[in-house]
Order: sequence, then C-alpha cells, then structure tokens
Amino acid sequence: MTNTNTLFLRHDDDSEILIFQENSVFPLFVFASWGIWRAMATFAELVLSTSRCTCPCRSFTRKPLIRPPLSGLRLPGDTKPLFRSGLGRISVSRRFLTAVARAESDQLGDDDHSKGIDRIHNLQNVEDKQKKASQLKKRVIFGIGIGLPVGCVVLAGGWVFTVALASSVFIGSREYFELVRSRGIAKGMTPPPRYVSRVCSVICALMPILTLYFGNIDILVTSAAFVVAIALLVQRGSPRFAQLSSTMFGLFYCGYLPSFWVKLRCGLAAPALNTGIGRTWPILLGGQAHWTVGLVATLISFSGVIATDTFAFLGGKTFGRTPLTSISPKKTWEGTIVGLVGCIAITILLSKYLSWPQSLFSSVAFGFLNFFGSVFGDLTESMIKRDAGVKDSGSLIPGHGGILDRVDSYIFTGALAYSFIKTSLKLYGV
Repeated sequence: MTNTNTLFLRHDDDSEILIFQENSVFPLFVFASWGIWRAMATFAELVLSTSRCTCPCRSFTRKPLIRPPLSGLRLPGDTKPLFRSGLGRISVSRRFLTAVARAESDQLGDDDHSKGIDRIHNLQNVEDKQKKASQLKKRVIFGIGIGLPVGCVVLAGGWVFTVALASSVFIGSREYFELVRSRGIAKGMTPPPRYVSRVCSVICALMPILTLYFGNIDILVTSAAFVVAIALLVQRGSPRFAQLSSTMFGLFYCGYLPSFWVKLRCGLAAPALNTGIGRTWPILLGGQAHWTVGLVATLISFSGVIATDTFAFLGGKTFGRTPLTSISPKKTWEGTIVGLVGCIAITILLSKYLSWPQSLFSSVAFGFLNFFGSVFGDLTESMIKRDAGVKDSGSLIPGHGGILDRVDSYIFTGALAYSFIKTSLKLYGV
C-alpha cells in the first residue's frame, strides 16, 4: 500500500474540486506553487487598483476578499478535479469562499439558533421590566413631590394660588403652540407665526391674574381675541383660516378655561359653616373662615380627578378588554367605568367628611361632573398629541412629560365644577 496525501477544496456549486493524490512530495510542491501564484496575483491586483484614475468621474468599490478558516474545508465523497498537473489555468470563484464561511454558521443547527433567540428575548423582557419599574418609581417620586406643593398652594389660595396657576398656564400654552408647530399638525395646516404664539402665551398667563383682580374677564378675553385676529389677518403673505382657528382655540383652551379655577377657589368665598376641620384650623392660618366653599370644592374636584386617573389605570390593567376610543388605544371601557365609580366614591366620602355639599344627590352629580371633565380633558390633549405625532407634550417633568400631560384632566373640570355650583346649588350648597 502506497502512502498518499489527499487535499480537497469544494466549490460552492459542487462543480469543481481541488484534488491531489500523489506521493508525499509532489502535492507539497504543487501546493507551494499555487500559494506563490496567489500571492503574485494579489500583488498585481493591488498595483493595478492603486494605479487607476481616482477622479470623481470614476468610482469603484473594492470588495474585501474573505478567506475562510481551515475548519471550513470538508472532505467530499464524490469529487471532480479543479487543479490539474501542469501549468493550466486555475479558476477559483469568490463565491466559494463565502459559501465555506457560511457553512460554519450552518453547523450550529436550528436548536442552538432557537435557544439563542429565546435567550435574547428573555434578556429584552428583563430589560423592559426593569425600565418600566424605573419609570413607575420615577412617576411616583415626582408625583408625590408635585402633589404636596400643589396641596399647599390650594390651601393658601389668593395670590399664591393665582400666580402658581398663571405660571402653569404660561408653560402649558407654550407647549400647546409647540405642538401646533410640530411636523404632524403643521403638515396639514399652516401654524400661526411664532411671535403671535408667544404673545398668546403671555395673554393666557395674564387671564388668571386678571380674573382674580377683576372677577370677570369676558370683555378682556374678547378684546384680546380681536387684537390677535387682526394681527393674523394683516400679516405678510397669505393668512390662513387654520392659523386663526388654532390661535383662538389656544386662547380658550390654555387661558380662559383654567381661569375658572380662580373663580372656584377664590371667588366662592362663602364659609363652609358645617365643615368640622374648620373648627380646629389654627387662627394664625385663617381659622374657620379660611375654609370656604371654594376651598372645599377645589379640594374635592382635585381629589376626584386624581381618583379618576388612578382607578381608571388600575381598572384598565385588571379588567381592561374593550378599547374606549382610537384616540387613546390604552384606555378601555372597563377602566373608565372603574374610574367613574372611584371618582363618585371619593367625592361622597369627602363630602361627608367636609360636610359639603349636604345632599347625596348633589355629591353624586358633582362627582360625575369631575369625572366627565377629567376624561374629556385627557382625550382632548391625547387628540392634539396624536395629530402632532408625539408621545408627550414636553419633557419638563421626568417620568410625567410636560405640564399639559399633568393638567389636561383639570382644564375642563374647573369650568364644569364652578358652573354646577353657581347654577345648581342654592347658596352654594351651604
């Protein structure tokens, strides 16, 4: 039996194979010759590529040659010679090299591949859970950090409450006009000029202050809207109705509606005589006279809005199945009903504790109006953000978005609560 050495190189389409079956010296000689020839060919190719014209009129892309490892070579059972003795022409396709490299990954098998994908999905799920937990923790921390100062501002009332509300209105109006100028809304309409939106933000911030000072700002709001409309109509270029409509809605939505909170908190100054907490309230902080119908109504309305959002969120997570509207896909009918029940329950409990209003029917009606204003305000702001193509109105509050994202449920609630008390409760329900 003769001692032979065999070397195989399989082509990617199984058409050409390199075979040496000779004695122990001849294959080494041929293999060395082939290596020298490849080195010379590579050097010549490199020289020719560097000598080509590099002007911008010609461009070419030199693809790197991928050389497979020796482990990619396989011994075939049925082969056809690619190399022949002599100095014949040698043709090796580059596809052969990529096919051999690809064969390494095919050896892993479907099971290992699926296990790797499952492992990646598990890691992603863990990261998502950690991210959601971090966001929830951030929301809770900043929610408590915001809620306590807001409660103190509501208790203080007067100019403290009004100036704080005016600051929030100014920031919220700026966020509103930035949403109007966003790509999503501006694609289908013409936004107002930037100087007009800035002037409107200042006007919106002045509305709560003027409400506290004059008590009624209907004439002032009408005058401001007239001046803004004139400025839009006489601007350069071609004025558009979309500019006028978005600006007028901004004045109403961001300035006029929030001013009703000043009317509710500071305008209803009749004392809530039956409120038990007023008897123990320190005289230095105003005594029993500090607890007015406006203060009690504001606290109940704020608590009703918070209860609506909280119970609707928990109910949607637990029982949510049927989507409420396409404007906000995460809201469900089940969560909304739970939010309504929670809002009415909190309103009844607080009305019994604060002894206002006296009637159970009035408490239920007041709770329903707080719920309706909260949901309607939330959906309105969601519609604006949906058209704008953004998730949050801003990034002022970490974990909560912008000011509008936090106060959207309060915008219509103040007007509904004030109108209900003024028109439906005799002597403000005292």
